[in-house]
Amino acid sequence: MSYIEFNHVSFGYPSKKGYEEILRDFSLKIEKGEFLVVIGQSGCGKSTLLSLLEGLILPQKGSITIDGKEVTGPDLRKSVIFQHDSLFPWMTVEKNVRFGIRQARPGISRREEKEQAYQALLRVGMEKEGSKYPGELSGGMQQRTAIARTFAMDSDIFLMDEPFGAVDPRRRTMLQELLVSLWQKRKEEGMPKTVVFVTHDIDEAVFLGDRILYLRKKGQYEEVRVPLQRPRKIGELTGSQCFCSFRKIIAELFEEEGGVTE
Repeated sequence: MSYIEFNHVSFGYPSKKGYEEILRDFSLKIEKGEFLVVIGQSGCGKSTLLSLLEGLILPQKGSITIDGKEVTGPDLRKSVIFQHDSLFPWMTVEKNVRFGIRQARPGISRREEKEQAYQALLRVGMEKEGSKYPGELSGGMQQRTAIARTFAMDSDIFLMDEPFGAVDPRRRTMLQELLVSLWQKRKEEGMPKTVVFVTHDIDEAVFLGDRILYLRKKGQYEEVRVPLQRPRKIGELTGSQCFCSFRKIIAELFEEEGGVTE
């Protein structure tokens, strides 16, 4: 049995025509510690897939299981990072991280909570910004704080919906490398985290993923294993023949559907 399983899942939303089917008889297996990237045209169901896995919505047919247990709603095994609004604007950076820690470990002492928050912010280079509010931060700093909170909560599964989409290219590269380094470190420590990461960006998908799922309409998909060894450095990869060849494979999947690639 795989760690995460979608078992013949169907789901749709009410529409002017009565019903819009998003996923039909969708099945997928994700292994523990895997970094899965989901990519595809707008409207293909990428965010719906994450919402189902988070438990914010439930399948109309079929089931989703994590470690053999059916998903029936949100729980602390899963953390979510969105493109926007991941942080509480009325809390400082430190308090945002401490809130996540407290939710994950209710009995923790205030002293330990504060120390864990500091260590989490230190890992992402935000230890000097703890007293600031999210509105005082750049988009990249906000996302670094969200990543710090997620890792501090130590959830088993990270669900990420275009988390770096609103960040400028330089900071986006920094955040991608930060995320991968933290994920890799957890794996080396024997505490692997499973990541399901949604993006529109092909370069991002190829750099981050162990496997890329190209999602089509109604939940049909193509999946490809990324043949690039880890650790990866964007600057070293992007000009390589292997990276360019693999990137072309993903780009051609977009072109088959008449889509624009990034």
